[in-house]
Amino acid sequence: MSEAKKDTARATAAAKEIFDGRSPKQDWSSVLVTTEHAVATVLLALFPDPRKAAEMLNEGLVPGIEARLSRYSASHTPSSEV
Repeated sequence: MSEAKKDTARATAAAKEIFDGRSPKQDWSSVLVTTEHAVATVLLALFPDPRKAAEMLNEGLVPGIEARLSRYSASHTPSSEV
């Protein structure tokens, strides 16, 4: 299995854990709180200095997420169900 496929499998497993049976439509705010907690935990594990962790969030993670969402948007028909 390629590293890209492994990354996708890891991300899918993490998302399942974050949702933990909660509804994306009804429980979205609590799912996002858990997601924030997970991202902060990972960043602090990688960069124990909170300033460096925040820098990596703003300069690395956010642009990467925006790029992934843009690629997804370009390849999928928008849905009214968000």
